[in-house]
Amino acid sequence: MSQSVWGPAHQGMTDLLSNHPDDVPGVVEQLRELQAILTRVPPLLGENPLCDFNRLYLTITEGVLERLYAGKFEDPAFLSRLDVEFAARYFDALRAWAGPEASPRCPQVWASLFQRIGGPDCRPLPSACAGVNAHINFDLPFALVTTFDHLGTDPIDDSEQHHDYLEINEIFAESIPGLRRGYLEKWQLLIDMMNGRLDDWWQGEAVEYTRNVAWRNAQKLWCLRHDMSATDRERATLDRTATGVNKLLLSPLGAFLQ
Repeated sequence: MSQSVWGPAHQGMTDLLSNHPDDVPGVVEQLRELQAILTRVPPLLGENPLCDFNRLYLTITEGVLERLYAGKFEDPAFLSRLDVEFAARYFDALRAWAGPEASPRCPQVWASLFQRIGGPDCRPLPSACAGVNAHINFDLPFALVTTFDHLGTDPIDDSEQHHDYLEINEIFAESIPGLRRGYLEKWQLLIDMMNGRLDDWWQGEAVEYTRNVAWRNAQKLWCLRHDMSATDRERATLDRTATGVNKLLLSPLGAFLQ
């Protein structure tokens, strides 16, 4: 991990990423600690684009933990394991990041966001959306496969696990409106108010569609899991596709697509 990437936050980042959390409370705690560390990364400090995504991810994961404690899931062992596997891919990408042209092990979709940490052309909402895109469109299918492999079951539609997976959409639906408005500038808030619930509706639809695609991709990867060459080709395709989406989100046009 390069000193120049994280500056004065280098040691804190190194220490934080030295281990993976092994349960959902551990994931929440690590995300909270990461949020505090990210506010010390120059030159943008608390306004860097990774802070914007990490805050959203922390909020959603806290929602998962609340529902686990409340007994809302049919298969809590599945949801807990998925949450841990999912977070591990984000933390692995951070660990692999050493700067542009120096991080061959970091997925390109994550690199497209990480390289914006130096600023200055990052708006909060597109940055958060870019992180969501990387995590769902690239990380989530592989996290699902690893989870199902660990539990010794298959990713089957309409199973208890699938129902629990879809339950996460409700957490997004509850959390995204407030989060989104926290990223907006005054003129954007005015437009948001004029749109009523329209923005909430279409962003909820977008999350549901994207997570459905991730489930389908996981089912495809599950069938390929014993063929490493085919899995690697699929990984490269998913990374390339998600990177293309991030380039659009983080472009000047991206600010008008939210």
